Amino acid sequence: MIDLYTAATPNGYKISIALEELGLPYTVHKLDFNRNEQKSPDYLKINPNGRVPAIIDRGNDDLTIFESGAILLYLAEKTGKLIPADTKGRYDVIQWLMFQMGGIGPMQGQANVFFRYFPEKIQPAIDRYQKEVLRLYGVLEGQLEGKDYICGELSIADIATWPWVRGYAWAGLEIDDFPNLKAWLHRLEERPSFAKGVTIPPRAEQAETLKTGANMIVK
Repeated sequence: MIDLYTAATPNGYKISIALEELGLPYTVHKLDFNRNEQKSPDYLKINPNGRVPAIIDRGNDDLTIFESGAILLYLAEKTGKLIPADTKGRYDVIQWLMFQMGGIGPMQGQANVFFRYFPEKIQPAIDRYQKEVLRLYGVLEGQLEGKDYICGELSIADIATWPWVRGYAWAGLEIDDFPNLKAWLHRLEERPSFAKGVTIPPRAEQAETLKTGANMIVK
């Protein structure tokens, strides 16, 4: 059993999607940001950076891992799925995973902040981050030419990237100029593991009652 410490964020969704796709049993521990639970002393023992997600693999000597990219790599290697075994294929996936971790995530996160949350409308900052996200979308558009998935076969690169790109409108963006990216979004949205993963953890009003099957327990 894997303990998943998470919240309803793109980075958190990466891990719930992966666990669903891999069919691994897990228990969800939803952290309440309004109560600053991610900064509690108990949680900081699990993730000293005070962010989500993090996991504890109870079946592997209580191995604790934080950072979503590291968790995805661990789950893929644990199961032998979602990452190729050969060196070329493996590093193809890893480089696109890092593309998300170092590019799509941070840049779209900043676009979200300045477009959606920042108390002042600082248009140069909004323009800067939106423009950079669209540039990165263009890189993905080219990579997806003739492919169903980023690296040809479904991998942790797709799982890492999809929860962020699906929120393009929240950052004030449109993707009509990226038909390959748009088709990829819809393709993954139709996978049961992806559709289910973005409901985990459930919203506060559902947390006590929603059970999403034998693989997941909500606490």
